[in-house]
Amino acid sequence: MRVLLVEDDIQLGQTLETALRLEQYAVDWLRSGEPVRATLRATPYDLLILDLGLPGVPGMQVLRQLRADKHTLPVLLLTARNTVADKVDGLDSGADDYLPKPFDMDEVFARIRSLLRRGSDRTVSRLEVAGIVLDPVERVVEFDGASLDLTAREFAILEILVRNAGRFVSRPRLEEGIYSWGEEIGSNTVEVYISRLRKRFGSERIETMRGVGYRIPT
Repeated sequence: MRVLLVEDDIQLGQTLETALRLEQYAVDWLRSGEPVRATLRATPYDLLILDLGLPGVPGMQVLRQLRADKHTLPVLLLTARNTVADKVDGLDSGADDYLPKPFDMDEVFARIRSLLRRGSDRTVSRLEVAGIVLDPVERVVEFDGASLDLTAREFAILEILVRNAGRFVSRPRLEEGIYSWGEEIGSNTVEVYISRLRKRFGSERIETMRGVGYRIPT
């Protein structure tokens, strides 16, 4: 899953970015509120982690604009403002959860999992197609009743294909799902992971159309 982190504190931002990547999330980190709107238009994300005390465009303004744009992306606010009034204001402005600083990383991960379980159609608890059962929050995969142990990137590619079952997904779209900004993209990385997935599920379950992409047929 891909997370957009918006935090101006360099030390905290680095800590969050590293911790989230260790938890196998693809993370992109912004240090101000100005580029958030354009970034969300350009790249699909599963979650926004947003600091309120941002330079330039404040986090609350970013949040309100996001909701005014009818964007349903789950938002977790991280902030040093911890009064009841601040929390109420954040939630009323469209945040899905609110975590005051300082916080424990285990609680951050728990809040993220909770948000991803909540009921949007992009985060249903179980996705099923062609004998594959995938839980995107718990990161569990079963095939024909047996559990499989996938790497983080194998899981990410499989999730995109399962969510788009019956439709071809381009290689650039698959690359978006497995790389954070700044990571070097190998020329045949997607093909390598597709090959691994075919060995696990059978070559007939992942089709290729040259110049178009890959799909799991329904």
